[in-house]
Amino acid sequence: MPETGQPRPDILSPIKWPLRLTLWGMAAERITRAFWPLWSLLIATLGLLMLGVQDMVAVEWVWVSTVVLLGAVGWAVWRGVRMLHWPRRSEAVARLDGTMRGNPIQAALDDQAIGSADTGSQAVWQAHQARMRKRLAEARAVEPDLRVAKADPFALRYVALLAFAVALVFGSFLRVSSVTAMGPSGSDLASGPAWEGWMEPPGYTRLPSVYLNDITAPGIDVPEGAQITLRMYGEVGALSVDESVSGRSLTPETAQETAQDFAVAHSGRLAIDGPGGRAWEISVTADAPPRVAREGEIESSYEGDAQIPFTARDDYGVVGGTARITLALDEVDRSYLLATEPEPREAIEVPLPMPIAGDRAEFTETLVENFSEHPWANLPVKLELNVTDEAGQAGASDIETITLPGRRFFDPLAAAIIEQRRALLWTRDNVPEIARILRAISYLPDDVFRSAVPYLRLRGVLRDLESSGAQMTGEQQDVLAKAMWDLALILEEGDLASALERLQRAQERLSEAMKNGASEQEIAELMQELREATDDYLRQLSRQAQQNAEDNPEMSQSQDMMEMSQNDLQRMMDRIQELMEQGRMAEAQEALEQLQQLMENMQVTQGQQGQSPGEQAMEGLGETLREQQGLSDEAFRQFQDQFNQGQQGQQGQQPGQPQQGQGGDGQQQGQQGQQQPGQDGQQSLEESLADRQQQLRSELNRQRQSLPGAGTEPGEAARDALRRAEEAMDGAEEALRDDDLAGAIDQQSQAMEALREGMRSLGEAMAQQQQQNQGQQGQQQGGNPGQQRDPLGRNAGANGQIGTDENMVQDEDVYRRARELLDEIRRRSGEGERPEEELEYLERLLERF
Repeated sequence: MPETGQPRPDILSPIKWPLRLTLWGMAAERITRAFWPLWSLLIATLGLLMLGVQDMVAVEWVWVSTVVLLGAVGWAVWRGVRMLHWPRRSEAVARLDGTMRGNPIQAALDDQAIGSADTGSQAVWQAHQARMRKRLAEARAVEPDLRVAKADPFALRYVALLAFAVALVFGSFLRVSSVTAMGPSGSDLASGPAWEGWMEPPGYTRLPSVYLNDITAPGIDVPEGAQITLRMYGEVGALSVDESVSGRSLTPETAQETAQDFAVAHSGRLAIDGPGGRAWEISVTADAPPRVAREGEIESSYEGDAQIPFTARDDYGVVGGTARITLALDEVDRSYLLATEPEPREAIEVPLPMPIAGDRAEFTETLVENFSEHPWANLPVKLELNVTDEAGQAGASDIETITLPGRRFFDPLAAAIIEQRRALLWTRDNVPEIARILRAISYLPDDVFRSAVPYLRLRGVLRDLESSGAQMTGEQQDVLAKAMWDLALILEEGDLASALERLQRAQERLSEAMKNGASEQEIAELMQELREATDDYLRQLSRQAQQNAEDNPEMSQSQDMMEMSQNDLQRMMDRIQELMEQGRMAEAQEALEQLQQLMENMQVTQGQQGQSPGEQAMEGLGETLREQQGLSDEAFRQFQDQFNQGQQGQQGQQPGQPQQGQGGDGQQQGQQGQQQPGQDGQQSLEESLADRQQQLRSELNRQRQSLPGAGTEPGEAARDALRRAEEAMDGAEEALRDDDLAGAIDQQSQAMEALREGMRSLGEAMAQQQQQNQGQQGQQQGGNPGQQRDPLGRNAGANGQIGTDENMVQDEDVYRRARELLDEIRRRSGEGERPEEELEYLERLLERF
């Protein structure tokens, strides 16, 4: 066996190159760890020289730094030589062997210690060595570990690399040679003086700096505000500067200064006089002010969001802007309550939107803002757009008179409330007239109000108006304006108890929009509301069909019914929208009336047997809601009677109103004659209302305890809503017993709203349960699917799915169309900006199909 530490060459021949590369890697490791201070010093010194640090300090500091650097380099060389230990081949073998399973190199080099005379033992040993030598083919060179973090805890080597990287970007290798000019024996000094110069444009221009030594052209185009930097080397006075671009006065002493910095203010001449000098004609490029203009049509959504498009441009980019809006008083129709002088108000100033990314030198954006609650909404105003650039220059658009976009109210009563609100904000001197107009509007509340809540709110506004009068403060004015706005929203949006009321409400608003000349965007949004209300109404009809199937089985067998498909219904609404967009309002109104009649006369033709627990619970909650609505109506009528009696009594005592007094006196006497002996009856009526409210609350508690859908999110939401409805009913009962009819009506309104929310959540829970049990339900329903129809006359297919009497695609394109639909679903599911609910729905479609 060879001497220790020297493995046999024939055995190690398969790992010759992995062993050699490992040995070289170990050498690189030890050189790096021994000499990292040396190359860090050299790289840092080179970076500083390339940046020209030696030109910024006195020559004495350069010599001192050189001595210190030489000493540091000597120490680094001594340290590296002392720490460096060249790796041996045996160390490389040990490292390579440690990276393989079972140390095959050591096993291949070992000799059998015992059992050499035993034939079996020798066979096992030879098999072991053969396996180990075969494993040598798997040898791979060990990667060197060049990390020196333990030896350099402060990462000084990275500081050196950073200095060198900055020098590569901003410095030059030519500056290193300037070190030789530091002394009387320098070659540059012997050859004559030298100079350097730079032109740096303003930062907002994003233009690169220019090295003047490289410019040989006679003229230079320089942006306004650029900074000129000149440095002159050699004997003082050998070079001088002559310039007329900064506006400063040059004396012979200042012209010969070796370091000069000045800004370019105007065009002129720049020259360096002396050996190797140069001259340029400087042409200043002025920074033009930014420009802005309104572009395109101003649009407004149904909610009142104004969309004002504009374009802006600048030489180097716009940084900001504002839209200033002032009242165009000369253009206002000064009639009725706007005839008086308005109270002074500050101009509206709204920041203009800027592009988040991209170039701002020229862009088009849209200002989106809602001015609906401002007193100038839907009045003529003057619009002016202003923008600024980074140089502080400003640009403005032409002043334009427009109608300030705002929300339009199509309900007549809501529109009247908004008109009086604008008169209140116009000036507080209109308060007496506004109070009289509102009192006249609400004289017959049964004819104009659909529920008690808006009427009570209007009475509260009237009370505050009459109590404050013309001495109203600004804070009271704002509070009343907010209350009137909320009241108008309630009247416009409505508080609908059923899908039919919502459908009728949507049709009424669309009809009013036709009469008032609504915009295309408002028409589109109202049509969308009509479509959603129609869908809700059809779903309600479907639920009612299940209740009426047993009582009226002939409805599903009648041959005199006219069936409509959902496509026919959609085409009718599309036709109405198309007629309105074309301005054919008379035809659109006629088509809308036909749609109203058709929806009112629509009947359900499907008849399923029996009801599920969820359907029974929904029916019971609907009955509870109807009883609560009736109870609230009775309380409202009783409250109205009390209010009218008190009002007529006050009118009978006021002088100067003979007509109202005469009529009111007789009526008042009659009512007093009936009311005085019957006060006990009125109290018993209130107690009866409270008892009925208590019974209704108990019934709701029973329904809530047996509500289906437990454990599901919609089911728990339904239970929570019914709990809140029960609490509101309890509050209404206490208010009725305390003779607080106004408070009782408000609590009853909250109870009805919570009931509606609970019914919606219960419907969602039932829909989820139906999706989970579609297969089982389809088998349980049985019967002929062709006899089960929905409100549009479509067959109810298998598994409870809605089908049609004919295939949607009847030709050979059915598979191509299916592939196109599937590809479209996949494309939309990959768009992350879509709403989360839509993405989940698309994923369910992909899982199913």
